[in-house]
Amino acid sequence: MDKLYWLEQIKLLDRAEVGDKAFYLSRIMQRGYPVLSGFVIPASVLREFLENLNSSEALIADLPNSSLHLDVGNWRQLQQVAERLRQEIISATVQPQLLSTISQATQKWETKCLIFRPSLTLPTGKQGIANISGLLESRVCHCEPEAIALALKQTWGQLFRARSLLYWQQAGIDLQQVNLAVLVQPIHNAIASGLVSTNSSHWEIQATWGLGIAIAHGEVLPDVYYIQPETGVVQEQQLGYKPLAYCINNGSCGVDLQSTSISLPKLDDSSLQVYLLNEAQQQAYALSEEYLQQLIRLTNRLVRELGTNLTLEWTISQQTPSGILYITQINTPLSGVYNTHLIKGLGAATGRVTAAAHVIHSSQRPEQLPKGIILVAPAITPHWLPILQQVAGIITEQGGLTSHAAILARELGIPAVVNVANATTVIPNGERLLIDGDQGEIYRLGTEAQEEDTGTRQSDQLLSFLSFPHHTPLLNQSAPLQEAAKRLHKRNYLHPGFSPLLKSDSESSATFGTNFQHTPTQKQDSTSSKINSSTQESMIATRLLVNLSQPSLIEQVLSLPIDGVGLLRSELMVLNILEGQHPLQWLDNGRQDVLLERWYEQIMQFAQAFAPKPIFYRSLDWRSRELQSFSHNLQPSPHSMLGERGTFSYLVNPTVFELELTALANLQQAGYTNINLLLPFVRTVEEFYFCRQKVEQARLTQIPHFQLWIMAEVPSVLFLLPEYVKAGVQGISIGTNDLTQLILGVDREQGQFAKAFDERHPAVMNAVAQLIRTAREAGIPCSICGQAPALYPEIIEHLIKWGIFSISVEPEAVSRTYQAIARAEQRLILEAARRQMQ
Repeated sequence: MDKLYWLEQIKLLDRAEVGDKAFYLSRIMQRGYPVLSGFVIPASVLREFLENLNSSEALIADLPNSSLHLDVGNWRQLQQVAERLRQEIISATVQPQLLSTISQATQKWETKCLIFRPSLTLPTGKQGIANISGLLESRVCHCEPEAIALALKQTWGQLFRARSLLYWQQAGIDLQQVNLAVLVQPIHNAIASGLVSTNSSHWEIQATWGLGIAIAHGEVLPDVYYIQPETGVVQEQQLGYKPLAYCINNGSCGVDLQSTSISLPKLDDSSLQVYLLNEAQQQAYALSEEYLQQLIRLTNRLVRELGTNLTLEWTISQQTPSGILYITQINTPLSGVYNTHLIKGLGAATGRVTAAAHVIHSSQRPEQLPKGIILVAPAITPHWLPILQQVAGIITEQGGLTSHAAILARELGIPAVVNVANATTVIPNGERLLIDGDQGEIYRLGTEAQEEDTGTRQSDQLLSFLSFPHHTPLLNQSAPLQEAAKRLHKRNYLHPGFSPLLKSDSESSATFGTNFQHTPTQKQDSTSSKINSSTQESMIATRLLVNLSQPSLIEQVLSLPIDGVGLLRSELMVLNILEGQHPLQWLDNGRQDVLLERWYEQIMQFAQAFAPKPIFYRSLDWRSRELQSFSHNLQPSPHSMLGERGTFSYLVNPTVFELELTALANLQQAGYTNINLLLPFVRTVEEFYFCRQKVEQARLTQIPHFQLWIMAEVPSVLFLLPEYVKAGVQGISIGTNDLTQLILGVDREQGQFAKAFDERHPAVMNAVAQLIRTAREAGIPCSICGQAPALYPEIIEHLIKWGIFSISVEPEAVSRTYQAIARAEQRLILEAARRQMQ
């Protein structure tokens, strides 16, 4: 067999054989960082093992050369094939020579147990195509030959689980091109374990008792520490909910267990033990001050050397009485691995992509673009939308995180970096680039990188539901917990909905009007339903909605755990039908009926797909300078940041607004009663009253379910909300993008002011809190649809405490927003329960 690869000796050329996880750990280990010794069973060993399978099954006999092109829509068939494949692997024999080599290698470690960590390398051009952190799991076993063989086969077998096969198919990956290596390390009991994630503005440390398996399985809510990067000072710390801890099943545990703790066997892995912790242990932080400072110092060193954006997993091993801090996994920017020319900007849309640059020096939209290129342009306005859908990545010199380029890229799933100074000058046309939309980095690839990365989209949105966090129900739900949840619902801290702590149907269902319910989307296929069933164990009470504009994304979004469309951006939606002409030009040319029919059909696609879930259609909101691209005799104010925006433009010329209302009325008459209207950028009560009259004239209000909302994004709404409610406003949706711009006086389109444009600024947060509380006092729902919750999930707990009714985010942010909401709601319930028990 091929040699084992020790972490201390792995080289750059070994990456395909050892997998990314082992490769990254080896790189930082060789730089002196604390990583446990370990060796890698290379991917070639698995290929040889599969080739030697003696199976009568034709499908299996062809491994590893079969791509297994299954009908992944047939869930029953997929499960049966996956089960047969894994049974064949488990029943096969590991070569004695391989087993002997592994056993001998482990004898140098003074440990009773080993951990087998899967380490993947995806085919060229597919690295980072999605978050696969939950796709393959580590296995723990005792240091005995039979246990080692079983753990190795179980690790290999995960490659052929139903969800893995589904993932490879949907990602367009041939199975024989997937390299699966296995990193073997000693495992010791842990005092504490957790995660660290960093960026330029803050660091976040998560910690729980014992091994980190509890976090990976979603069985605990870890303690969280928010660290100021420049000083290393703990700005805030929040106690989690840690009812249990994982330990090695060898008679001792790294956690200082009390006599009241209960040991539970983990049925699917006899090497692990689960302990239920008593109340005192649950209310104690997992990290002592000494350990916390060690972790902060380690993080500071990593950030200085590898860059401001990284994610790592850590454990404090009980190898010595004082404990030893180790890094168990790290994801770093590519600059930590490659020697490349790095250009920095603002990461605006998640994902990585490698492709050739197509540089445009003019701000004028070209007629067409080559397919699969990385577009480099001074700026992008909404009318570029029709030609953007075929590009692989976007780089702009102008724009911030809430600019139209960023919003368009996030919705379309195109990795994007904005505010890149002199990008069109620095980057030659045709140069091969790798852009990282998460880190805001652009790599002009060197020789080594080009050998490993070529060409296609690597969007993190692909099959995001596969990595959706799996939540387990709380253990031993006590009467105080149940009672606390009920009280929170009555006090409206948790709005009526399906709470994981409330089992009664009568207590767990609610409506947003009569057409806003937590019900499954009717259009989901069996595969989506099956996968989403794992999220039903931890339902959330706060409504989670999605921001959309493109009908092409409907099918993808239907599989997500959402309650409707919180923002249907009409100004982006209609770009698909306007043929480059302003709506007024259609009307001037006598084509009103054609435009009305097209408008109707665009909205109808959303209404039909999401019924009976609500859709909040926001009427047109174009800035003056955005209208210059239309061939119509308009007189925009090119230097105006605002211009004739929102409802003010309806007063100037109501013709297009009236056409929108007619389209909505026609939808109602056709039986689509889940469409509501959201008025944009309302400045005064008089503007709203004018629009309400138009709505009534269109007879939209004759449908009981119809609701008329306004965007709360102009500060005047902050002071006049009771007057708006008296005038007929039935709900508000907070637009943090414009609200931040107008409160702080910072142009959201100018990326150079990114540090000043901060939705978390106390002035903005106080305004949001006041809007939520005033809405509650007035008896109307309050939603939030700006970018703030998606960009800064840490503010979600504050929103829920203040009483937010719903949160609406881009499709790519649904998964992490769901997790943040669940965590915040659990914390509120637990805090109330603790007060009840005192």
